[in-house]
Amino acid sequence: MAYAAAMADQKNLQIRLASRPTGRATTDNFTIAPGPVPSPGDGQVLIRTQYLSLDPYMRGRMSDAPSYAPPVEVGGLMVGGTVGEVVESNDPGLKPGDVVLAYTGWQQYGVQKGATVRKLDPGRAPVTTALGVLGMPGFTAYAGLTQIGRPKAGETVAVAAASGPVGATVGQLAKILGARTVGIAGGPEKVAYLSEIGFDEAIDHRAGDLHAQLAAATPDGIDVYFENVGGHVWDAVFPRLNPFARVPVCGLVAMYNEPGLPAGPDRTPALMSAILRKRLTLRGFIQSEFVADLLGEFLERAAPWVRDGSLKYREDIVDGLENAPEAFLGMLDGKNFGKLLIRVS
Repeated sequence: MAYAAAMADQKNLQIRLASRPTGRATTDNFTIAPGPVPSPGDGQVLIRTQYLSLDPYMRGRMSDAPSYAPPVEVGGLMVGGTVGEVVESNDPGLKPGDVVLAYTGWQQYGVQKGATVRKLDPGRAPVTTALGVLGMPGFTAYAGLTQIGRPKAGETVAVAAASGPVGATVGQLAKILGARTVGIAGGPEKVAYLSEIGFDEAIDHRAGDLHAQLAAATPDGIDVYFENVGGHVWDAVFPRLNPFARVPVCGLVAMYNEPGLPAGPDRTPALMSAILRKRLTLRGFIQSEFVADLLGEFLERAAPWVRDGSLKYREDIVDGLENAPEAFLGMLDGKNFGKLLIRVS
């Protein structure tokens, strides 16, 4: 009872959706206010958030446009993956002090069923990797590349947003599988990082000569293009696609703040013609569709690569839950460098 009373006195800072963005999202679309600390029910655990993952898909959840997942309701808690410490448990498999991967959203304390969280071993890898290279972004890279891209040794794999947590993992996995890799990123610092982690070619899409850079970097065309961006990057890549090229479509971050379709001619006929002539495969995917069959394989293969340095990663950590909206909006503009995390506690 004393513990429950002490928790009742705690405040639970929460970030909620104040309004739906029209075009570019702003900090006015969020509210930051304390709420009560929830109490765990039967089979549930109370988790104190240590790290919150910020990811591009969250922009889609702020909109009520048709999507693969339901939107956050206006006034509702912003959703997101978290790593946190169990502080109260009604699940026999978990105890206070355990560190778990959960989905408690943008708040300091959250409740989840014990069966839906994954206990982490901080001795095997830094717990933050469960939100990055060994978490949803890393698995997204692995699933899209191996199940849709299917690169063969010697083929050319191009990756958009290549310095981000998904793109950087795609490029390194493609190298492990024997492919030649071309990374596309924004700015000299990010381009230099791509060379550090082993990309064969690194291109700055902000340099003003993207088409020329891409033509020089892909003299034999592109066999696999991992799409994270859309926009002008796709415009440059599209003519370079080889016959039978595969395009896993993971994200279109260049379009997330757009209120509608871009102005200009309808280019659908040219796209459909190329799909037919070149026998291209464009396949959108959501990583969750592969979890049941592939997650165990991914963790078994990737964890040793992370430990021995074969699979490198970079994290961009911002302190303070109250800074999440500004950090999130910066990410949509490409201001982060690596996997963006909020250190909550």
